[in-house]
Order: sequence, then C-alpha cells, then structure tokens
Amino acid sequence: QVQLVESGGGLVQTGGSLRLSCAASGRTFNNCTVAWFRQALGKDREFVATINWDGSMVSHAASVRERFAISRDNAKRTVYLQMNRLKPEDTAVYYCAAVVSLAGVPTRWENEYDFWGRGTKVTVSS
Repeated sequence: QVQLVESGGGLVQTGGSLRLSCAASGRTFNNCTVAWFRQALGKDREFVATINWDGSMVSHAASVRERFAISRDNAKRTVYLQMNRLKPEDTAVYYCAAVVSLAGVPTRWENEYDFWGRGTKVTVSS
C-alpha cells in the first residue's frame, strides 16, 4: 500500500508560481511511477505530468509542458510539481497518483494508477 498526501496549493495571481508536493508512505514508493492529475470545476480529471520510478523519464501534458516540471526525491519519498507562469485555466484540484511499476516509460492513463491522494486546490486569479 502507498498513501499519498498532497500539499502546496493555494491562491496565486496570474503569472505566479507554486510548488506542489506529494509525500508518500509505504515501502514500495521508490518502485512507483507517480503522476499529477487535475480536475477543474465541472470538468473531467486530466493528466498533467508523470515521472517514472527513478526519475529518468518524465512526460508533461502539452498545455503545461513549457511551464510545469515534475521531479522526485526518493530519499524523501516525495514528488514535486513546480508550476510557473500560472494561468487562470490552471485553476483546479491537483491530485497525486501512484502505481507500482519499474517500467521505463511512465503512463499517462489514470485508470492505470492504483493509489490516489485527496488533492490540493490551486486557484489562479486573473
């Protein structure tokens, strides 16, 4: 089992930055692919970024690729999402998700993730 707790959300102005953290417990975390998803009010949850178990491969959604960066520190059992140049359309609840996988290429498909946090809210004011 892997338990995930997100933090770092809040209210920020357009153009500002936030860094989200996903802290994990559970012995298998370092063998996990971890991703960030987000869900805006009234919309489906969507993929944001993912990172494989050792951090050697990452993937970002096209809408955030030049502004967000996912990273991890396995010693701290934490995955980060650095968000820069935020826009009002980035407003959403951001969720961290994990799946035990030593695959090289991390998956973008939410149905493949077994463990989920409760989310942290990000609001970007215009």
